[in-house]
Amino acid sequence: MSNFNLTSEQAVAILEMRLQRLTSLEQEKIKQEHAGLLKLIDELELILSNPQKILDIIKKELSELREKYNDKRRTQIIEVESADIETEDLIKDEEMAITITNSGYIKRLPLQTYKLQHRGGKGVIATTTKEEDIVKDIFIASTHSYILFFTNRGKVYWLKVYSLPEAGRQARGKAIVNLLELGNNETVTAFVPVRAFDNAHYLVMATRKGTVKKTELMAYSNPRRHGIVAITLEEGDELINVELTDGSQQIILATKNGLAVRFEERDVRPTGRSAQGVRGISLKDNDEVIGMEVASDDKSLLSVTENGYGKRTPISEYRLISRGGSGVINIQCSERNGNVVAICPVTDNDDVIFISKNGIIIRVPSTDISVIGRNTQGVRIMKLEENDKVVSAVKVAGDNGK
Repeated sequence: MSNFNLTSEQAVAILEMRLQRLTSLEQEKIKQEHAGLLKLIDELELILSNPQKILDIIKKELSELREKYNDKRRTQIIEVESADIETEDLIKDEEMAITITNSGYIKRLPLQTYKLQHRGGKGVIATTTKEEDIVKDIFIASTHSYILFFTNRGKVYWLKVYSLPEAGRQARGKAIVNLLELGNNETVTAFVPVRAFDNAHYLVMATRKGTVKKTELMAYSNPRRHGIVAITLEEGDELINVELTDGSQQIILATKNGLAVRFEERDVRPTGRSAQGVRGISLKDNDEVIGMEVASDDKSLLSVTENGYGKRTPISEYRLISRGGSGVINIQCSERNGNVVAICPVTDNDDVIFISKNGIIIRVPSTDISVIGRNTQGVRIMKLEENDKVVSAVKVAGDNGK
């Protein structure tokens, strides 16, 4: 018999197997599967009835995962504030005036809102005040800039300018406490617009009691939701101002009693975020620091008093001394003038915005303000109603064609 025939016979024999035999084989397979499921059910019920067995299994499986995936994590888990659904490229890059009231309301509005006037004018309403609320600060920044918010307690918080509420001239805006998670009795006292964080810049800080501190900008590039420490303060002291520098600037500190000191930034060595700082100016007679600015000989220093008077003095008239000195006379604090409330370095091409506690704003060209010596009283800058006081001043780039 050929191999072909043998194979054919075998195939026929299989095909001719009786139907009951095939059914028997299938039944056996089902019986085995059923027995296996019953055994699994018993095992699972035993596990579920014994919490310790469940924990032992979890521990065993986690150990196996640890051994199997024991390589270094490649992803990073970072804290994010919230999902930003805005596309920055679609937001116009423009200068905004950011206004903050004494009770903690903030808003932004186009800089062109404030029309150019001349010194001695009455100005326009900057914001609607309620329940003794007053305009405390105003500063200028681009919509694409970051804003570092520094508080009196030495902490720093972070926001983008375009994320601030845009509101009309007479609107108060939105409460800062709804934008930043501030602590009890914590208020914002300094604002620094930053385009990008790098290793080439520093933040120089000043406190009311005359302490100064310098720290690399990159140390503040990743604030947390609840803020991070910017400077460690002595009891009773508070942070009053922060300036962005390149590490080689000159600093001027001015006091409410009309004194000022000018020193090299290099005299202040860089320290970490939580450092306390060093002595910037020696104070006496219950004096306190009201302002810190970066000095430059090609500018004049505008000094403003609470009663609406002020003057410009060439910064070159402030002799350079070592930090920690008592300083020189900056402006006479007569009964007419009152205490100094603000200083600001300006050029002839700058305008200055002045703010009163009753919410009145006036914008004037700096050339309307006389340039005179340090030991003088200055001229009237702003007419004030009874019981009103000047509380702040800020310079802006002039748009008057000068």
